[in-house]
Amino acid sequence: MTCAFEAYRQPVSHLQARLREDLGIALRARDRATASVLRTALAAIANAEAQPVPAGTANPPTGPAPGGRIAGAALGLGSAEVARRELAEDDVRAVVAMERDEFIATAVELAAHGREAAAEQLRHQAALLGHYLEDAPER
Repeated sequence: MTCAFEAYRQPVSHLQARLREDLGIALRARDRATASVLRTALAAIANAEAQPVPAGTANPPTGPAPGGRIAGAALGLGSAEVARRELAEDDVRAVVAMERDEFIATAVELAAHGREAAAEQLRHQAALLGHYLEDAPER
């Protein structure tokens, strides 16, 4: 049986597949901290896969449309869907590295403001993502 959106599924990089697999393991183990970090990384990857919005279409018309339709709505099943961008393994690694770097930068800011416990938690999260980057094959 095929899914109606089968055409929109795309190949997954090795790193992304590993993150997803480990998310399932963390959820089964009830490891909330690890699951949170992995969800953040996977969400960042999903955001990077999104197609850019064409200029002039970011703000659909507002207000009621004639004929009782929803203003700005596309008609037909899947008519507003577009295929996601395919990210190369290096692109996925770059997204995960940016997330790690954001954790580190925020930890530095928190430590500078005396919030060492929160900073330490972010350093731990950055280290977790760092392990995925170290273990991922270089291209």
